[in-house]
Amino acid sequence: RIAVSQPAYQFISRYFPGKYEIIPNGIHVDDFANAEPFPHLQDGMINLLFLGRLEKRKGLKYLLSAYSKLKWDWPNLRLLVVGPGKLDEDSHRIMSERNLRDVVFVGEVSEADKARYYESADIFCSPATGGESFGTVLLEAMAACRPVVATDIDGYSDVITHGEDGLLVSPHDEYGLAESIAKIIDNPGL
Repeated sequence: RIAVSQPAYQFISRYFPGKYEIIPNGIHVDDFANAEPFPHLQDGMINLLFLGRLEKRKGLKYLLSAYSKLKWDWPNLRLLVVGPGKLDEDSHRIMSERNLRDVVFVGEVSEADKARYYESADIFCSPATGGESFGTVLLEAMAACRPVVATDIDGYSDVITHGEDGLLVSPHDEYGLAESIAKIIDNPGL
């Protein structure tokens, strides 16, 4: 028996007890390291990327709130939202109330285009609130050599060491997200 992470093991062993070996997910690193960026996204804007299903536990509403704060200081900031699903009511409200500009909803994409979006991004952000057994999107962003800002949740903290592989913030913390993203914008060498 195998599990991809300690959180996955804790979940599944409640239903199927036994001895498990932890074997993390893997990715094809070369698919991300060798992708070509989209030319239309190489226009001088700072591209912040969210990639995941549009469901509440992925935390997009917290990223939209953080983005609205950042946009004042960096008007050339753009948020790319890649993934299937429909925008939730809270995210709609945040976008409407704050009149957010330069948010591009791409929808679901092929694996090849997914790699191209990572390559087109300046910063990858995954503000999930919990329920993640493993951070595959974090591995993909790192394979594309993109700085990562993610939440400090089970599954993600097994992949990212704060300050070493990326920056981790508390879940539901739009201010922490904004501060961490700003830190990377201010210090591209980071």
